[in-house]
Amino acid sequence: MSEGCLFTRSAGITGVGCGFPFERILSFQPQLIMNLQDDRYTKFGLTRDMLATPEIVRSFQPDCVSEAAAAIAQVGRLLLTGEGSSRIFPAKSVMQHASRQGWNLTLRTEAGRQAQEYNLSDWAVFALSNSGRTAEVIGLFKKLAESGHQHRYSLTAFADSMLESLANKGYVLTCGKEGAVAATKSVVEQALFYRALLEATVGQKSLAGRLDELASHMQTALTTQIDPQLTEKIARAGTIYWAGRNDGVVEELTLKTNEITRKAADYLEGTYAVHGIEEVMQADDVVLWVDPYPDSEEKFAEVLGKGVGMTIIAIADRDTLFPTIRVPSAGDLAPFVQMCAGWNVLVEVGLCLGIDLDTPQRARKVGNEFTG
Repeated sequence: MSEGCLFTRSAGITGVGCGFPFERILSFQPQLIMNLQDDRYTKFGLTRDMLATPEIVRSFQPDCVSEAAAAIAQVGRLLLTGEGSSRIFPAKSVMQHASRQGWNLTLRTEAGRQAQEYNLSDWAVFALSNSGRTAEVIGLFKKLAESGHQHRYSLTAFADSMLESLANKGYVLTCGKEGAVAATKSVVEQALFYRALLEATVGQKSLAGRLDELASHMQTALTTQIDPQLTEKIARAGTIYWAGRNDGVVEELTLKTNEITRKAADYLEGTYAVHGIEEVMQADDVVLWVDPYPDSEEKFAEVLGKGVGMTIIAIADRDTLFPTIRVPSAGDLAPFVQMCAGWNVLVEVGLCLGIDLDTPQRARKVGNEFTG
């Protein structure tokens, strides 16, 4: 079996730009494959949650959204709100899909606090919050309720939450409580819920017949062995950059990089990586590029690879100019598979660095809890 995370004190690593102290470096740990039969993974709630996700997808019931979909179709405008992981991937992935399909529905996403500044009288508003206690969306729904707004919908991980009490109609996830601070399985179910909701709203249901195949593709992406040399490069990086489309995948993975690896990370939308930020990039930095635009690969190689000297790693369903973590092709459901591949990478990096994947030192499960 090949070996990963080959860090030792004699490896020539200095304290400058390493991003982690020597005592957190593991030496010559075998590169395994994330699974529920190995205690290297099963001892963490985070990995158990990740590995449970394909079955959550397989058992998802898209018809659960029918009541809200019918009402939203009458309104014609929908604001998707929430904070952090409860908004980034669920809202942006479905908005990208709707734009590609040309669906006749006006969509917008905004965080709960900023949305309080908007006139939403003729919008339906859907808020996501695992805890149902997120301060920003509670504040928004209180304001809407006081104004007589009648199209307030919620999705939470638990029934009878404060947010649900402020909604005209509330829904509850089936995935159950998560075992780590970093949200994973709930993010995917939230995104599936939104996908089913919008399909039903525009009368183009297709999700139900595709869930088995999607779950299998996600399982493959979660358990694909990551080249230990790539894991080592990412673990050594001063900053981990994520590049890709504005569909929530790389933005969410940037947040997960902070939570899981405790390393500095940045989200570079589209081809932003070659439009000036290279001025401050370093040779020991890494760019993880999800589903690269084929006609932009040479420019990335020239500007970042040759110009900066940094490592570029692709996550894609095809070969690229760069070292590539291959994932199954999933068509317009590809973002779900890409997310799982990103989780896979981050778990290996976190384990390589000797990190407790479940317990960040500062991050909280409920980022800003309502206390009024």
